[in-house]
Amino acid sequence: MEARVSDPVPKAELHLHIEGTLEPELALDLAGRNGVALPYRSADELRAAYDFQDLQSFLDLYYGLMAVLRTERDFAELADAYLARAAAQGVRHAEIFFDPQAHTARGVPLATVMAGLGEALAAAPARHGVTTRLIMCFLRDEPAASALEAFEAARPWFGTLITGVGLDSAEVGHPPAGFREVYDRARAAGLRLVAHAGEEGPPEYVWQALDVLGVERVDHGIRSMEDPRLVERLVRDQVPLTVCPLSNVRLRCVDRLADHPLPRMMAAGLLVTVNSDDPSYFGGYAGDNFDALRDGLGLTGEELRLLAANSFRAAFLSDAERAAYLEEVAAHRFA
Repeated sequence: MEARVSDPVPKAELHLHIEGTLEPELALDLAGRNGVALPYRSADELRAAYDFQDLQSFLDLYYGLMAVLRTERDFAELADAYLARAAAQGVRHAEIFFDPQAHTARGVPLATVMAGLGEALAAAPARHGVTTRLIMCFLRDEPAASALEAFEAARPWFGTLITGVGLDSAEVGHPPAGFREVYDRARAAGLRLVAHAGEEGPPEYVWQALDVLGVERVDHGIRSMEDPRLVERLVRDQVPLTVCPLSNVRLRCVDRLADHPLPRMMAAGLLVTVNSDDPSYFGGYAGDNFDALRDGLGLTGEELRLLAANSFRAAFLSDAERAAYLEEVAAHRFA
């Protein structure tokens, strides 16, 4: 019998938006606590709204629900709830995205966001057995000047709480090249560099992420398979791709899980990892995505082990941390 979430292989999660872990029940609780009116009478009614036609229709609801996040306590509870669920599904290390612009634009001070997230992340090793890194993302559908402003405002947390920078939000029509300056500043500050590219956007966006921004990892990257020369480059340099299968299906990037290019990506020699993206909205956390690949695509235990090992190879870890986690993966026995 293959492993399920009840018997999860140890893994790292490298593509996870903390705002996308806001479960309907918590959203309604926070709305009540903070006096925020939501147009939903129950968690079931809110969950029924999670029927997305594309990335933009998801983002409209995603940003709307952020209104309930107001205080340090809110952000701490949000992150702690994610870490508890992730740990139960085998996540041993999580590199977590957050969107500072989406909060400061609502009048929530960056210090409030950082204090709340910092509290939960500091407690995570002892409370949940999960180590963490935090990656601040820039909203690509906002002006590059806004990203620069957010970057400078976050400097006090560089090297302590913030490990790297990323680029997210609506991809089509917002190529990575427009964010060269903020990535140059991040590189000079010693931060790690990732970016969303090649989800709905074309392979050219992946090229720009690599050659203009200089990223170390590509988030999503599934449309790279349309460009054989790009695939050759990614294989040669072993650039990690943080793929999110259930997200890709829910956002109609692929019609069915059976159509997902992940098996072809693995066969081509790409360094693929599996992640949950915005799990509250997309129907599953990290272990659920692993189970879906086994059940829907027929991946074997050894293929799942390879994906888990890839996640630690791609993570921003010390050599000693990486080696210890890889030992856990190698020792795992599928029930």
